[in-house]
Amino acid sequence: MAGAQAPVFPPRNDAAGESPHQVRGRKSCQIMGIINMTPDSFYPESRCIEPAAAIARGIEMVEAGADILDVGGESTRPGASPVSDGEEMDRVLPVISALSVHARVSIDTRKESVAREAMKEGASIINDVSSSLSQVAADTQAVWIAMHMKGDPRNMQDAPSYTNVVDEVEQFLLDAAANAVISGVSEIWIDPGIGFGKTLEHNIELLKALPRFVAHGFPVLVGTSRKSFLGTLARECMCGEIPDPSMRLPGSLATAVWGAINGASVVRVHDVLATKHAFKLLDASYGSSLH
Repeated sequence: MAGAQAPVFPPRNDAAGESPHQVRGRKSCQIMGIINMTPDSFYPESRCIEPAAAIARGIEMVEAGADILDVGGESTRPGASPVSDGEEMDRVLPVISALSVHARVSIDTRKESVAREAMKEGASIINDVSSSLSQVAADTQAVWIAMHMKGDPRNMQDAPSYTNVVDEVEQFLLDAAANAVISGVSEIWIDPGIGFGKTLEHNIELLKALPRFVAHGFPVLVGTSRKSFLGTLARECMCGEIPDPSMRLPGSLATAVWGAINGASVVRVHDVLATKHAFKLLDASYGSSLH
């Protein structure tokens, strides 16, 4: 598509005084359940080393209300080291093949070879924390999720800084989306990358700005589940101690609900059933369905 012009995206809607449904434009939020085929993911209880355990967990998540299962074979926690293409494929491909008959499956990867093989095994979404695999999505007709990350997992939390985090993340994602459209990607989602090269303050600013991201017209994914900034926020409730990932469910649910109210199309979570229950309560409060 050489010579093609970048697409014009819909403008933001900054109208005030309307309900979240009217301004933010979405009435449903899907739940993406996390399947970590890794020995070093930051939340130990999420780790599935054996394929059988991962498959069982995925089926359990579907029964609990997951709309999508996100399968990953390489940790992207702060400080994580990469694994080889072959090792990552050995971890995820049998699980994707088995789970794709039960639910829609996404592959969480930064590697072209892994993404292509995952599509052959039944995945239909590329959850791309590197925002580098749009051509794979175009070639395979997969949904492409572009996420913002400053640096890479080994160094992203060393000293992240921005002049204006919302402006910079927004522009990055719009540029990535424009290039993906030119490449032929048919469906693009965007993810501001909470916790990926951001401080506590950056994460809060991005969560506050969710309506701004939503208003561009792309489905927005929010991933906050059990991340470290939630522990930092909860410190005052814990007598000064920062709770470890096992104690961060309240913050995870609060931010998932915040995402749904503010127009997110997908929340990526470890705790599907608890999130489903929170959304049901939210539905009852609004008198309509956000999920």
